[in-house]
Amino acid sequence: MTQRRRHGPLRIDIVTLFPEMFEPVLSASIVGRARKAGLVEVAFVNPRDFTEDRHRTVDDRPYGGGAGMVLMAEPVYRALKQVRRRGARVVYLSPQGKRFDQRLARELSRARHLVLLCGHYEGIDERVLEYVDAEVSLGDFVLTGGEIPAMAIVDAVARLVPGVLKKEDAALQESFSEGLLDFPQFTRPRVWRRRAVPDVLLSGDHRRIEEWRRDAQRRATQKKRPDLLDKRKLAASDRIR
Repeated sequence: MTQRRRHGPLRIDIVTLFPEMFEPVLSASIVGRARKAGLVEVAFVNPRDFTEDRHRTVDDRPYGGGAGMVLMAEPVYRALKQVRRRGARVVYLSPQGKRFDQRLARELSRARHLVLLCGHYEGIDERVLEYVDAEVSLGDFVLTGGEIPAMAIVDAVARLVPGVLKKEDAALQESFSEGLLDFPQFTRPRVWRRRAVPDVLLSGDHRRIEEWRRDAQRRATQKKRPDLLDKRKLAASDRIR
């Protein structure tokens, strides 16, 4: 089942101190084509443009002492106020946030407007988080800033926007779409370094191929990510209740 086509493109505004990091990534491949086709719009705003001193200061030492610097609330607030539209979803990229996954990517892809706020240094003045709808993390590790997570989220979300992929159903058959990893993929040559493509994939029997793929998904998930199977069992038990 494909997603319904939205009315207008998905608009993504990225609040970042380093907008120059993004274009080499977001102008290439599927995201780049989606932008050229007008299905996804990406723009950037720099908190430095909302400062009032000649040094364009955006950070200061933390109250209470400690290492590093903290992004000041006012420049970030003004940047958010500049780009935020009615109904926008503001996401702060933070190692303390909710773990990003395919379900969240699908949820965000249905939005009309996303604002991705990239932290940096030791983080952002806590008081500005009142103007944030969600905190999201790529995982339990720390990066220099939120720019790389923002790129990953734009890529994951943009490809789910209707019309971006040539075969929209492909996004529903990928890893994590149903809580399982994807099945193994093969292409020519039929035999490579004495390793042959499974015969069933050459049979032309679509029912058998589908059965093989479903079984291969379960086996791959059991081997590589058994935690996903545990989550599926837990979800099933919740439904039974």
